[in-house]
Amino acid sequence: MVRNVAGVMAELEPEDFYLLSGVEQGMRFSRWVNREKLPDYANLTAEEVDYRLDRCMQRDLVKRKTIQYEGFQLAVEGYDALALRAFAERDTIQGVGAPLGVGKESDVLEVQSYKPLAMKFHREGYTNFREVRRERDYTSDHHHVSWLYTARKAAEREYEALETLYPDVSVPRPVDQNRHAIVMEQFDGVELSRAKLESEQVVGVLGLILREVALAYRVGFVHADMSAHNVAVGEGGVTIFDWPQAVPTDHENSEELLERDVENLVDYFHRKYPHETPDSIDSEAVAADIVAGEFESISAYVEA
Repeated sequence: MVRNVAGVMAELEPEDFYLLSGVEQGMRFSRWVNREKLPDYANLTAEEVDYRLDRCMQRDLVKRKTIQYEGFQLAVEGYDALALRAFAERDTIQGVGAPLGVGKESDVLEVQSYKPLAMKFHREGYTNFREVRRERDYTSDHHHVSWLYTARKAAEREYEALETLYPDVSVPRPVDQNRHAIVMEQFDGVELSRAKLESEQVVGVLGLILREVALAYRVGFVHADMSAHNVAVGEGGVTIFDWPQAVPTDHENSEELLERDVENLVDYFHRKYPHETPDSIDSEAVAADIVAGEFESISAYVEA
């Protein structure tokens, strides 16, 4: 999806981006932007708007509907194009490479730059707008009308968390953020859910992960969505990624969310490595010690 957009970026003219920005501006107030309002939003003449709309629709950057009025909406590719242009103008990226991962709430790609970087495009709200709006604390109290808002807020939340946590916590180093997209350094390792740990590694790896969870809490954030799918295990240790649902530790539900994170991790190890993971590792006790600042290592919860 993003790579398709990257392929047409060279074909786009400045006025095409004026049009895309105008649609983006209008979507702050309406899901579908009335064609008659686009000249003001895009700062283009009506004739120029018509021409640019045709160009952008041919490239699947804008959607059109004619139910009660003729309205337009950014396609996800159009929003991607705006973010890509911003990164290129800042010299954050020089090009887009191969996909690194595709999920229901994000697309991640390699970035051509001065060092190995990854670019993550948030998709929250694009296909499950109502569900995400209900569940995410940064959208539940807002009567926004567009999935753009949800995706952008998710990217802003994740970038804020990464900036706060890095380098004290083992997270990807944040590089840049625009709209619904984040550029960060690539990290080594394989996803915990796909890793095959040796028996003697199991408790040690769980301990490393919980140590990072404890460090994040001390720095000021709870991940709030911990699972085996957002931890990478490599030769240099572990990396915790995917922080869009992170909450600050002064959040009213932070301790409850921390306990859930710890429980998810401990339960995963008990299920996948039942013989290597001691029953004495109690998630509630670990979470309580993290809150109290008393968590130091996993050894305190392993019976001799």
